[in-house]
Amino acid sequence: MNATASIPTASARRYLGQFVSHFAHKLTTARDEANTHGEVNFPLGLCTLAADETRLGIIVNAQTAEDLTKLEEIVDRHLLRFSFREALTINWQ
Repeated sequence: MNATASIPTASARRYLGQFVSHFAHKLTTARDEANTHGEVNFPLGLCTLAADETRLGIIVNAQTAEDLTKLEEIVDRHLLRFSFREALTINWQ
């Protein structure tokens, strides 16, 4: 099961870097130096991120609907915390 979100923001690369770095001390993560692509491997599933000048794209994958919902909530909570200066809108599809 998967869900995607496309978040309009000029700070997408910064948020991607913060998100991946935040989890790097306890989970398996990867990101490129330019903060255009990143991954966080959660126990519930995989979160893949892509950023450019205008948007942050996110794909979350999980085995069950319950895990997918939990993973979406984790991503939401952390991204909203990192973007406290900007009102991000995260709509999962």
